[in-house]
This record gives sequence, C-alpha cells and structure tokens, in this order.
Amino acid sequence: MRNAYDEYGGELLGFAHGALGDRQLAEEVVQEVFLRAWRASSSFDSGRGSLRTWLYAIARNAIVDARRRRAVRPPAARAQEEGRETADADADPYDQLLARIELREALDRLRPEYRDVVVEVYFLGRSCADVAGELGIPASSARSRLYRGIRALRDILDENGWLAP
Repeated sequence: MRNAYDEYGGELLGFAHGALGDRQLAEEVVQEVFLRAWRASSSFDSGRGSLRTWLYAIARNAIVDARRRRAVRPPAARAQEEGRETADADADPYDQLLARIELREALDRLRPEYRDVVVEVYFLGRSCADVAGELGIPASSARSRLYRGIRALRDILDENGWLAP
C-alpha cells in the first residue's frame, strides 16, 4: 500500500482536487481511496487491469460519495466553507503573483509534450481524450504524458522548495 501511495497518491490528489475544487476534501478522498483499496486488496486482479486503473475506479466512487456528503451538509457548514473560499480569494496578490511565476518557471522546465498535456488538462479543464484527438495520439498516450508531466512538475517544484511540507 505504501508503494502504491508513493506512486499514485499525488496523481489521485490532483484528480480529486480537480473534481471537487476543495483541496482538504480531496485529501480526505485520497485517504479514503487507499483505505478502501487496503480493505478490498484481495479483490484486485492484475489480469483485469492495472493497479492505477483500479485505484482510479475507487477514486471515482469516493469522489461521488464526497459530493453527496457535501450536498447534504447543513447550511451553516456550507457557509463556513464559502467563507474559507472567500478568504482564499482575498489572499495577498503578491503571493499569488509569486506562485504563478514559480509555476510558470516549473512548467517551462517540462518537456514540451508533457507541458502541453498538463496545461490543457489541469489548467484549461479539457479531457485527455480531447487533447489526444487534437494531438493525433491515443488517449492512453495522453494520459501517460499527463501522469509523467505531473510527476516531473512535482519533482521540479519540490526541488526548488516551492511545495509546502
């Protein structure tokens, strides 16, 4: 489980964060994914698919569950959540600018084929299938480039001390 978390945890966090728009909730979802995977490890069959695919299937279900739980929260809890989002929007503009510059520099260090897919999927909200069609490559290749690009981006950000501990 530890190796699976090391390999896929960050990728699943990005997936959950993109789907939910809330980093804290996304972290909870990733924790839930690995808990469910650990509990159901005997049902994993490598002949039916890869570990990555299996974890993503669990993540999709956990995201749906998280959305349902969020939808039935009491109004007071939603108000607190909206207040937190407003506080993020009021963050220091210089810090936001610095973060953008750091991210841009890190993206510039990626191989172009990785950078193109990362930007299209994570920042422009397109699907891997759409990007693959535009680039004339199989969807699996686009997903692979996305995965490798995110891992390389994380390494660059970490190397420069730009990731929070």
